[in-house]
Amino acid sequence: MEDIQRVLFTDEEIARRVKEIGRQITKDYQGKDLVLVGILKGAIIFFSDLVRQIDTPLHMDFMAVSSYSESHESSGVVRILKDLDVSIEGRDVLIVEDIVDTGLTLAYLKEILQSRKPMSIRVASLLDKPERRQVNLQPDYLGFSIPDVFVVGYGLDFAEQYRYLPYVGVLAPQAYE
Repeated sequence: MEDIQRVLFTDEEIARRVKEIGRQITKDYQGKDLVLVGILKGAIIFFSDLVRQIDTPLHMDFMAVSSYSESHESSGVVRILKDLDVSIEGRDVLIVEDIVDTGLTLAYLKEILQSRKPMSIRVASLLDKPERRQVNLQPDYLGFSIPDVFVVGYGLDFAEQYRYLPYVGVLAPQAYE
């Protein structure tokens, strides 16, 4: 595809890493009341693949938050578009994200969820861009660290395009400039 500059992670590499993360989560949450919170829309593919690799009972719920407009930069404004359907009080919560960039949205989300008195809150993220971090926040479970490039595929989009790609690729600048 001409809009993709290069593939960063193939579907095989992603599947292998998701399986490893799933094994670690299974080990860490045995016997606990686990709620996986998928962040829509970007994390849906990672979330779906991850759930199938976790071998312990869990509950699934979703939130939709937005801090991006139809550009490649965060707008700085966080909005909750869809909230949880279940109570998380006294439960172990694992937020499943597609990418941690500045960390501002995730920090805000963790603060909101913490006010609901969960037993614990951790984060699983497919991707991490540590160069762009503006808050002290690290994913507890991480697929891959990446440089400061604009990526799409495996659920990640630009203007609602490219989510369907089975790999994570770098979007060519001419596609978003």
